[in-house]
Amino acid sequence: MKSLEFGRIFSNQIEAMRVAVVRGAGKKAKFWIRIFPHAPYTKKPAEVRMGGGKGDVEGWFAFVKPGTVILEITGISEEEAEEVLRVAASKLPVKTKIIKAGEVR
Repeated sequence: MKSLEFGRIFSNQIEAMRVAVVRGAGKKAKFWIRIFPHAPYTKKPAEVRMGGGKGDVEGWFAFVKPGTVILEITGISEEEAEEVLRVAASKLPVKTKIIKAGEVR
């Protein structure tokens, strides 16, 4: 599965995608998540006045560009893999495309 647009994918969205793949494919499939949330984002607490420096780290996200491979899966049939990847793609905020091994990206 690859991205078709620019975007930020937060760590909780990556985890939701991972859980969807595990539930859909079971133990018979092997998969690789090809993105990692390296970039932190910060947030100031509620009802705090302006100033006083930058807020605490709230979470992490990954930048994706068009053409970035997000997820790979093997060990199950193409039909099963397409269904699992379709459900996993619904957990992400970017448009994606399911590609097969050997296709021109």
